[in-house]
Amino acid sequence: MDGKIDLLTLISLIVAVVLVLKLRSVLGRRTDDDEARIERARIEQQRQARGANGSSGNDKVVTLPRREREDAPGPTPASVNVAEAEERIRTFAAADPGVTKGLLDILKLDPSFNPESFVGGAKAAYEMIVTAFAEGNRKTLKGLLNRDVFDGFASAMSDREGRGEQIDQSFVGINKADILEAEVKGGIASVTVRFVSQLISATRDRNGEVVAGDPQKIKEVTDIWTFSRDISTARARQDPNWKLVATQAPN
Repeated sequence: MDGKIDLLTLISLIVAVVLVLKLRSVLGRRTDDDEARIERARIEQQRQARGANGSSGNDKVVTLPRREREDAPGPTPASVNVAEAEERIRTFAAADPGVTKGLLDILKLDPSFNPESFVGGAKAAYEMIVTAFAEGNRKTLKGLLNRDVFDGFASAMSDREGRGEQIDQSFVGINKADILEAEVKGGIASVTVRFVSQLISATRDRNGEVVAGDPQKIKEVTDIWTFSRDISTARARQDPNWKLVATQAPN
């Protein structure tokens, strides 16, 4: 070599030095992906540590209550629920032994029956039916009435439409809803309710003239309606809907 550095050897040395410097710069620096992986690992370690220590931090944890005594037997949920339901019914219909008996007969076949819930649903159904009848809404009525009652309502609406009349109505509210009768026959539960409601109602002819009612006056209306539902089998009880099966005028 005569102490001289070959040009090719010099170039090779320079390339080697550059590669070493590049590797050092890259190996000594974290990329964005590296940071993300490290952060995920840190969060997972913290989560596992919280679980091991029983600490909830900000996590949503539901803790079941402990029994005071494991060997202390108690009444079964079913017996407690039935007893409570029977007591509620006796309290609800204390003034009428006949209604009490009928409601208890319903409860025997349908343990989920609750008279307060029934009355609440009956009130909602009453408002829907009265409003749908005034609007001529047959679709809504068909789902709430049995066939005979629907046919009667539909006939009255057709007569009204044939005369070119319309009902302007505002439902003000229900003052009272009382159970008058309750019974079970052939697995069919029936409950009769007296509604006392307030309405603003006026019937107009095809010219818009009022032919019945008063668009400015609140009128108190009393209706007695009977609702029925099949509770004869477990499959039948899967349908929670009661239907209006009869209407009558108050005495």
